[in-house]
Amino acid sequence: MSDFEYPEDLRYTTDHEWVKVDGNVARVGITAFAQDALGDIVFVTLPDEGADVQAGSTCGEVESTKSVSDVYAPVTGTVSSRNASLDATPELVNSDPYGEGWMFEVTVADPSAFADLLSAADYQTQLD
Repeated sequence: MSDFEYPEDLRYTTDHEWVKVDGNVARVGITAFAQDALGDIVFVTLPDEGADVQAGSTCGEVESTKSVSDVYAPVTGTVSSRNASLDATPELVNSDPYGEGWMFEVTVADPSAFADLLSAADYQTQLD
């Protein structure tokens, strides 16, 4: 499973989301493994700015030529930003999952919630 890149500075969930932590803000996307498993992504549904999300709950969808998959909130908080570029170019999730393909940002009340997320090594271990 090491054919894909899993940046060490990110945190991960068992549901294949990645999280970039910046203070009390979490930028969220799906991992290279997830986008590859989905195939060509044709549509992304994201939570609205201002929406409250709960860790582990569904907050969006990714539709590909193969299937529709849920996107889960990795932490509890309020959506502070969404990647509007994905409305017109959802394929950014395939071409740059850790960069331009990010999905949304969540502002958390309690940054200690980040401690529950997986390291890159732990994420890769659970893929095997």
